[in-house]
Amino acid sequence: MKNGVVVINTGSSSLKFAVFATGDAAPEPTLLFKGRIEGIGSDPAFEVKGADGATIAERTEWPRGSTLTHVCAIRHVLEYLDKNAERIRIMAAGHRVVHGGLVYSGPVRVSEEVLAALETFVPLAPLHQPHNLAAIKAIHDLYPALPQVACFDTAFHSGQARVAKLFALPRDLTEQAAIRRYGFHGLSYEYIAMRLPDFAPGARRAVVAHLGSGASMCAIRDGKSLDSTMGFTAVDGLPMGTRTGALDPGVILHLMQEYRYDAEAIETLLYKESGLLGVSGISNDMRDLAGSDDPNAAEAIDLFIYHITKNLGALVAASGGIDALVFTAGIGENDRGLRARVCEDASWLGIRLDTAANATNGPRISTLDSPVSAWVIPTDEERMIALHTVRLMGDRPLTPFC
Repeated sequence: MKNGVVVINTGSSSLKFAVFATGDAAPEPTLLFKGRIEGIGSDPAFEVKGADGATIAERTEWPRGSTLTHVCAIRHVLEYLDKNAERIRIMAAGHRVVHGGLVYSGPVRVSEEVLAALETFVPLAPLHQPHNLAAIKAIHDLYPALPQVACFDTAFHSGQARVAKLFALPRDLTEQAAIRRYGFHGLSYEYIAMRLPDFAPGARRAVVAHLGSGASMCAIRDGKSLDSTMGFTAVDGLPMGTRTGALDPGVILHLMQEYRYDAEAIETLLYKESGLLGVSGISNDMRDLAGSDDPNAAEAIDLFIYHITKNLGALVAASGGIDALVFTAGIGENDRGLRARVCEDASWLGIRLDTAANATNGPRISTLDSPVSAWVIPTDEERMIALHTVRLMGDRPLTPFC
């Protein structure tokens, strides 16, 4: 029986998990299987896939009238592992936690003190942090001896220069209220930064576009974050599936003063009603928009690409040049048309698109003589969390739960 770790990534209505085998002098954890529960709180569905992508377990039928909570979802996942992971002994759980505040610049083993500190960051990420912490608490209640590790989306950006983090606000708000740019999607960017030398040796300056339902971009130099489009919250920067992206704060004041929007209405507008969905009036899914002949759908796509291109220029300026452009996450890895348009708009940087390579998702999608290379590199946040968990727990006593 091999030792392993389980990685947990919770959202507002979903829970993703992955199980990795560790040890045996392997250079890094080996994926055994991964799965997800969708529809937490409404209409749940459970699916597990092997490392080859083949479905190995499904469940769509639940007791009539049952409401699956995050705690019940965690329990269901752990019970599944206990019954079906005969070849693996789970020695630790690693979690994606969106916000580490100013306190945590790297992964940390969870304790009561750590959990209390993470609770204080809930106001900084109200739509994400509570669900991340709910999973940690659920595992502690079910298996209190199982070590848990928190890995933060903000940590990769913590080393940015102070000037890149500051807003032009009164100093007491910056220092006492901790209002500054934090940046997010850090686990994804950290994974890409780790893998980039395998694809583009010598590419010191890269801009990575993490394009999914949540979207951001990051300038990376020598494997470290220089700047990111997301700031104090994960609603800043690029337009996203349902989030506004960067917005003049005067708009919010106007809505409050003239249209009587309260904080709850503003939050709903910024996070759930805007972005691709709001502009198109159709969908937050790029595939739906690309397949529509509605001019509003086309305009939503145009707006998304415009802001990607504009922010690319700003991030190149922040890093003093660019050697490689990387597309990753769901849209970045799969939307050939979007990648082509971004690369064509960025031809002034020296990016020359290889149309045939782009059509097959690369990994290199620029011509060999392109002064700046362009790539499609799949991200793997779960593997990054597993790596952190194994490294952090490597010299500590572990108690398996199964």
